[in-house]
Formats: sequence, structure tokens, C-alpha cells
Amino acid sequence: MEAINEKVMYENPLLSIRIFRAQRRGEVQYTNWHYHKQLELLLVLSGKLDVYLEADSYQMRSGDLLIIGDSELHRDRGSKDLDYIVLQFDLEQFFDHSSIPYIRYFSDSQLPLSRANYIFKENEAIKAQAASCIEGILQEASRKETGYELAVSILIKQILLLLLRGDTRKLLVEQDNFDKIRLKPVLDYVENHLNDRILVEEVCKIANMSYYYFVKYFKKTVGLSFTEYVNYRKVKWAERILLTKDLSISEVGERIGMPNMAHFYKMFKKYNDCSPKQFQRKMTMWQRQ
Repeated sequence: MEAINEKVMYENPLLSIRIFRAQRRGEVQYTNWHYHKQLELLLVLSGKLDVYLEADSYQMRSGDLLIIGDSELHRDRGSKDLDYIVLQFDLEQFFDHSSIPYIRYFSDSQLPLSRANYIFKENEAIKAQAASCIEGILQEASRKETGYELAVSILIKQILLLLLRGDTRKLLVEQDNFDKIRLKPVLDYVENHLNDRILVEEVCKIANMSYYYFVKYFKKTVGLSFTEYVNYRKVKWAERILLTKDLSISEVGERIGMPNMAHFYKMFKKYNDCSPKQFQRKMTMWQRQ
């Protein structure tokens, strides 16, 4: 059977997460093989849940926690009386320019992120703290009190921090801070020139590296190619302008150094699954609710 590319829909367009509590009471059934670009965390509250990946499987019971990386193929089978929480989120949305070098630790460019599940299995304290964070995210997303988006963002980052610091086998953390420090002038340059056309050749001089060495070094260190990183930062700035300034779409494109509207629309849709105008309309409607 062909695997399904699952489209994860966010309730709040300002917050790139989907979280829900699910219960299964009928016959034991398998879900279809599927994948999605979001990271996924599963927390079993009661019952049994068997999760199958391409090269591994997990038998989850009450209190167990599992992480599945972006685009990892998976399916599951739950018991008749299963109660569990599903958290899915877009990793890139929770990093700014100062923390984005850490994004590579949670991408599947090296190893499937599910390999890090040994952390939850071997460290009960980390598992309990991460489970508490997930329950807190569900509570915040359900109540929607003032500032809940901030609370959710903090809790997601807390989970990622628990994984980083609990990675005793160093499956996630492969390099020290030297790489990030070496690239800091480049990242600062990008932030200060988002309204310009940023050339790779120019930042190579700042990094004191050859072109070919720089593009490989940046990709390995940050987890994104330099072009992807620049486009991502420009789109994030465009989002802020759309929500805070009274400018036309073409003026926003000019402001972020993307005067070619076709290119601007393409990049914006890549990260938001909608056009700038649709994004602006959705945000306005959400804020009025």
C-alpha cells in the first residue's frame, strides 16, 4: 500500500502545532503507513500502542513517550482501550536566528530522529518531564488564555532541550560550539541585510572560506543550505511586516529584498502553505476571534 503524505492542519495559524487527545474504544486496527513534515510526539496515558517505523518498532504502554522525526514513515496499532496524546509541530517555526544552528540536531539529515527514543527509555526523569510538558501544551492549547502561544513555544523548546541534554550517546549532538561561533558573523550579517540581495560570495569573505567549503560547512552546521536559511529568515520577516505594517504585498516583497513577486509568493507559500494575502487575512480573522 502506498504511504500517505499527511497534511497536518493547525488550528491557530500563528502557532505551527497540532495537539489532541485521542481515545480508541473499538476493534484493534492498524493505521496506514504515513509521513508528514512535522515532528510528532506520542504520549500514552492508558492502554497499549504499538508503533512501527521502517527499521524499528516500539511497544508503548501507560506513561511511555515516543518521538518521530519529520518525514519518517510510520504506522501504529492501538489496543481497544487506548487513551493517548498526539503532538505534531513544525520544527523550523520554533527557532530564531540565534538558536537555529540547533535545528540540525533534530532533522533527519544524519540519522532518523526516532533513534533518540533511547533517551526516554533509559532516563525516567527526562521522560516524566517531557510528558509533563506535553500535557501542559495540551492544557494551554485547550484553554487559550492570554499568552498561551508563548507558553506553548517555551514548553516545546523545553522538550527539545531535554533531548539535547539527555543525549548521553551523542546521537544528536555531534559537534561543539566552535562551528556556531565561527558562523555567528555570517548569521548576524544576514539579519542586518534582510532587505538586500544577499550573495553567497559576500558571506564567504566574512567567513573567510572558499565558496564550496562554505556551502558544505553551513549546511552541515545549520541543517539548512545557506539559500534556504536566507529565504526562511526573509519570509519570517515578511510575516512580521504583514501583521504590523500597512503595506501592499509588493511593498513587503521590496522590503525583504524579494522584488520578484513570483519568487516571493513561491518562497512564502513554501513555509506557510498559503499566499501572503491569505496569511494576512487568516491572521486578522484569528486575532478578531
